[in-house]
Amino acid sequence: MPIEKINIDHFLSLSEELPIIDVRSPGEYNHAHIPGAYSVPVFTDEQRAIIGTAYLQENRQTAVNHGLNYFSERMRKIPEEIINIIMGWKMKEDTPSSDLKHEGILIHCWRGGMRSEAVAWLMNLYGYKIYLLNGGYKSFRRWASAQFEKKYSLKVLGGFTGSGKTQVLNELKRQGKKVINLEDLANHKGSAFGTLGEKPQPSHEMFENILAKELNKISNNRNDDNGKNINEIWIEDESIHIGKVGIPKIFWEQMRASPLFFLDIPFEPRVNYISNTYGGFDKKDLIECILKIQKRLGGLDTKNTIHYISENNFKEGFAILLKYYDKQYAKSLENRENLQSLLNKVACKNVDISNTGKLLIQ
Repeated sequence: MPIEKINIDHFLSLSEELPIIDVRSPGEYNHAHIPGAYSVPVFTDEQRAIIGTAYLQENRQTAVNHGLNYFSERMRKIPEEIINIIMGWKMKEDTPSSDLKHEGILIHCWRGGMRSEAVAWLMNLYGYKIYLLNGGYKSFRRWASAQFEKKYSLKVLGGFTGSGKTQVLNELKRQGKKVINLEDLANHKGSAFGTLGEKPQPSHEMFENILAKELNKISNNRNDDNGKNINEIWIEDESIHIGKVGIPKIFWEQMRASPLFFLDIPFEPRVNYISNTYGGFDKKDLIECILKIQKRLGGLDTKNTIHYISENNFKEGFAILLKYYDKQYAKSLENRENLQSLLNKVACKNVDISNTGKLLIQ
């Protein structure tokens, strides 16, 4: 079967049915990759560095010779690793193992060069249909950037800290609405306490990759005659940074220009909700988070908050923090352009997923 080179759109459409094999080095893959891709490196990070140095300081032929030597060491292991991946992938669909080599494999490297072509040649010898990504991972990055430039019909869910926005988003999704949970994608709750109970954050580039694929998947890119996406997407109001990752500026600006549905919930139920949500974390971890904002919180409020937390008086401690975050969010609202035309206040008595119903009748 011939090896077929395809563009990124075709590549991603096939990835719904076929596994993606990323043959870049472990360091390249771990930094960022196409979501869902499997890592089968041709070279280690050290070997890749040696090849690159040889290319720059000596000549191309020397670099190629190094690469061939390293590849010859990996030739017997690579097919085994890829076949195991394919077996696991297809077993989800109960496909008989005898049928596996009649299916395809998607392969890419950094820019569609020697590494992916070498692995494509090798796996083609085993009888697999091979699809190579034209332009490699670089073409995927161009595709990802293009997703943020498209126009979407966004509904932005806002509210002061402790309004239960995540729970409302989850309920909206359960009811069949299209939802993108940025904090979930970023593994961060968006405040100084954002890392508590979360997995490590992805790199900024990886976050962009995940968000781009999610936008493409959830929107289907259906546009009206004016070029505006007609599929409404609910998304939480966020600052441009969520922990150490950032929302692409052009997409974040689109969020800021979209209707804002603000859950207007009194202070008391919010502080109760926050106390119950965060009170179960280790006090040492909570205090470390408080110290991250001590300069902005102020010396006295920092001291009092730590004292209350240390004494298990979570409600009083979180009340101080909530006043601080309310002030910060209110200031950010004041600085927004066209806020009055975009703002839709949704009066709610308590923090509850039943608030979802009030959003849907706006």
